Amino acid sequence: MNRRIRALANRAQALRAETYALYLACRDPRMPWYARALAAIVVAYAFSPIDLIPDFIPVLGHLDDLVLVPVGIVCVLRMTPPEVIADARARARAAMQREGPKAWIAGLIVIGIWLLIVACVIGLGVHWIAQGE
Repeated sequence: MNRRIRALANRAQALRAETYALYLACRDPRMPWYARALAAIVVAYAFSPIDLIPDFIPVLGHLDDLVLVPVGIVCVLRMTPPEVIADARARARAAMQREGPKAWIAGLIVIGIWLLIVACVIGLGVHWIAQGE
């Protein structure tokens, strides 16, 4: 059982490193715009505290993370030039060995984006209600 836990921890670390590499690849000008857009969505979803299916729902709550993020990563990898991914993986490995990824910064950015979306929806709702009077 201890080997299984270690294997899962290693897989989680590899997934985290690959997600960080995608984040770095997004910033590379050699990456096509459509791959960059999908990579941004995958990275935002991976670091987002908001899930498609909430984690408190047994099994299904974690299933979306275990399926959607790896499938998104595979799709982005197929769209991205190999040299861009190789460079991003090398930079991600170096950064993670040096100090680890700044996941909390990415989390704050994602939370800020979600709050901006919520504010826009509330603003549109208030505007729509005001127009009805």
